[in-house]
Amino acid sequence: MSSARTRTPLPRRTVAAALAAAAVLVTSACSGTANPAKDGAVAYEITDRTPAAAGNLDSFTWSTYAEPATIDYAQSFDYPPNQILANVCESLLRWNPDLTTSPNLATSFLNPTPTTWVYQIRPGVRFHDGTKLTADDVVASLRRNFDPETASVWAGPFRNVKSVDKTGPMEVTVTLTQPDSKFSKYLAAGPGTVESAATLAKSGKNYGNPQTGVNCTGPFAFDTWTAGQSLTLKRFDDYWNPALKAKSGQVKFVFLADPTTRVNAFQSGEVDGGWMVPPNAFAQLGETQAGTLYFGRNTTVADEVVSNLKGPLGDPRVRQALLMATDRKGIVKAGAGGVGEVAHSLVTDNLWADAPDAVRDKLRQDLPKYPYDPAKAKALAAEAGVNGQKVVIATSPLDSQTTIITQAIAQAATAIGLKPEINSLSAEKYSTLFTDPAAREGIDLFLTFWYTSITDPLDMYGALRTGDYSNYGNWSNPAFDAAVDKAIASYEPGLRAEANAEAQKMALQELPWLPLYTQPVSLFLGKRVTGVQPSIAYLYYPWAAEIGAKG
Repeated sequence: MSSARTRTPLPRRTVAAALAAAAVLVTSACSGTANPAKDGAVAYEITDRTPAAAGNLDSFTWSTYAEPATIDYAQSFDYPPNQILANVCESLLRWNPDLTTSPNLATSFLNPTPTTWVYQIRPGVRFHDGTKLTADDVVASLRRNFDPETASVWAGPFRNVKSVDKTGPMEVTVTLTQPDSKFSKYLAAGPGTVESAATLAKSGKNYGNPQTGVNCTGPFAFDTWTAGQSLTLKRFDDYWNPALKAKSGQVKFVFLADPTTRVNAFQSGEVDGGWMVPPNAFAQLGETQAGTLYFGRNTTVADEVVSNLKGPLGDPRVRQALLMATDRKGIVKAGAGGVGEVAHSLVTDNLWADAPDAVRDKLRQDLPKYPYDPAKAKALAAEAGVNGQKVVIATSPLDSQTTIITQAIAQAATAIGLKPEINSLSAEKYSTLFTDPAAREGIDLFLTFWYTSITDPLDMYGALRTGDYSNYGNWSNPAFDAAVDKAIASYEPGLRAEANAEAQKMALQELPWLPLYTQPVSLFLGKRVTGVQPSIAYLYYPWAAEIGAKG
């Protein structure tokens, strides 16, 4: 997400990674796309939808690798809280598992002028406390995101918002200070969440905590939260959308930080499923009788962020050399369980869905590539004056995947003549690299797994504009900024795609971030449940409502 207030490391990932490639990987998919083995990876299949549920369930249990700090939508930008909130709270629009956008709490919307968006609010929707959804609730919910007192993690998408007003009984109008082609797209994700205005006023600063919870309109309602253990949702029987009415009476999220514990829970049936399967368990879970391992659409790229452009990495030739000297195929094989592909861009290909064919063809032709070539890399670094300068690589002992990537980057730095120093931080201190510029002092490189929250490359490239909150290395290129601004201001898909492509080319020539690899979403379903659609959209789409009994 391009301009959010914070982005957590590996978004707080504590997922274990593979120390060796998976040898066998089989998924039984209802429908999907095969990805043949290449670049040292193993073959895998992208599943669009798991087999449909044969009936309802009383309850199911789901694992998540960490306990949320809050489920306040304005403070939720991470895998654990968002996968829970996706089933409880709803946005004006909906980001679907196929990465398209459709109406949701807004039945329709118009863009009558370049700086005006008008949303018609769905009638007959009730909050979990039984009160009816109104335009006033929408106004209060959206305004929170650009209220300085809220300090919303979603303030970025509202940077061009002048006002949010009720303009009819069930109508809300957003007025912008300038054209913004991506604003409305964000209303299918966290920024578009709608909560009861009365609940927000009553809960105040306690909103979203274990005692108060939330009061939204989704297929599940908040039930209980036992700190340190679990969070339970219950089916909301008055839910407005029959197509997404929950098939389970209850879902219990259990917090299992240790990856081995989670895998054992899958195997034993203690939990019925979970997202973000540890890559070192892919082979094991691909063959188990306890359930099925699936892979789905993703928009995530593993990147090494260059956070210090005043040292030796300030020369783009050194950054290019470092990337060329990084064995990214080896990282996929050893760190990602062999499931994934070397990334040649900072965004995944599926984000270009709206681009005309001619633009996509040109993208492939113009994309700068950095094949693994240590000898060429060393020569380029020497040309740039590399001669034993120190670079500090921050890491955290979160999982073996992180360790493998850090070691690979350190080896590449050594190969081009730099002197790498690995600085291991606690998970908490590592998190501050994404929120506190002072924490990045003395750090040259650190790792992130960057996912987008909309189907648009601007969600990534907007983060690299001069002065943007997530431009961690303070990289600046006026021509790049102009291309991004042009893309944001354009509502015509072809013009926007061309401007995005121009920005991408400059970013990949100068490499303020180093793209490493992409990996599909991973999901394990135990043998008694089915129905979910594997996709990164699980962070905003009510995926748990579709889970029911397996036939």
